[in-house]
Amino acid sequence: MNLSLFIAKRYIFSRKRHQVINIISGVAVAGVALAAAAMICTLSVFNGFLGIVEEQFTAIDPDIRIVSAQGKSFNKELESIGQVAALPAVDMVSYSVEDVAMVQYGGRQVMATIKGVDDNFGRLTNFGNALYGNGQFLLEDEINSYAIMGAELMQQLNCGIYFTAPLEVYAPNRKGNVNLTVPANNFKKDVLLSSGLVFVVNQPKYDAGYIITSESFARKIFRRMPGEVTSMALKVKEGESVSDTKDMVATILGDNFVVQDRYEQQRDVYKVMQIEKLISYIFLSFILLVACFNIIGSLSMLIIEKRDNMNTLRSLGAENSAIANVFVFEGCIISAVGAVLGVLLGLILCLLQQEYGFISLGNGDDFVADSYPVAVNLLDVAVVFVTVLAVGFMAVWLPVKALTRKFI
Repeated sequence: MNLSLFIAKRYIFSRKRHQVINIISGVAVAGVALAAAAMICTLSVFNGFLGIVEEQFTAIDPDIRIVSAQGKSFNKELESIGQVAALPAVDMVSYSVEDVAMVQYGGRQVMATIKGVDDNFGRLTNFGNALYGNGQFLLEDEINSYAIMGAELMQQLNCGIYFTAPLEVYAPNRKGNVNLTVPANNFKKDVLLSSGLVFVVNQPKYDAGYIITSESFARKIFRRMPGEVTSMALKVKEGESVSDTKDMVATILGDNFVVQDRYEQQRDVYKVMQIEKLISYIFLSFILLVACFNIIGSLSMLIIEKRDNMNTLRSLGAENSAIANVFVFEGCIISAVGAVLGVLLGLILCLLQQEYGFISLGNGDDFVADSYPVAVNLLDVAVVFVTVLAVGFMAVWLPVKALTRKFI
């Protein structure tokens, strides 16, 4: 065993002439443990919120979404599109026509995204789980087209789920000259009837801005040609890798198309959450560094107390670096003990929160979850443990080197 490490272990458990050294060492271990536990809990809560966002998005976002890299639309009859639809890993395909239009009801006007989907949309996504009301998932019949709008958009229009008057939809003409004398001629107008359903995915982007209807209605209101669509959605077969399937699709389609998985479809949201998680980790690391200053105080007093012992070791032939390493190792041992206790404490708190949810988000229905969601990630646990050891080492190495040169 390394002599410096052996002596450091003996000093950890041996009695000191000054009891305050033991007290400061205990405070140092507690401070490091609490900082590590805080890091575990904070990162796990961010993972929990990220999981909730993923669950909410799956109700309307497909496994893989394909859009044109140039322009808004493409022809679904292209040979490459057919090759993608025929891939063995693809379970189902859905096409949609999507664009922005103005909707009006009872004198109220708002801008909304009209998303026209085909019959496969309901089976390709979990959209049915986000529907509320007593109507049927019916987007069109032989005569009429029907609307399923987001709950917040319904409130903005004050139309209710079962609106009695038709919902007027106005879309600007894509081609032709602008008629300044008769502005109404610059718009294509059509109406949607109530389906008796409304959807809620707890995301403002959708709940306050989307109307789901039939593909034929969207094609007509936006003057799209037969076979012309704005996006293609893929459902990957169970057991198949979404990432591998996405790579195959991207290889087939080339640079003319953009292929996105669920994370890339909501890139901004995920990026913001990852940045928030990173910033929290950095701030907690600084708090951990402050907690490690207690270790320096404990080691400073120990160096003064053991000065005679260290001089004896030097007289016996021990090098100055070996003597300094005794206290570096002791600081690292304190950090390691604090890291282990902190990780265990953090995991216990996370498990208790998962099981009992004793820290709530508040009363009422304003939140997606009743209590703070927690999801423990083993990679986060490893990162926290390594961070505590690294910060602890950096916090004691330079001060210990300076103190040993001064007092020994």
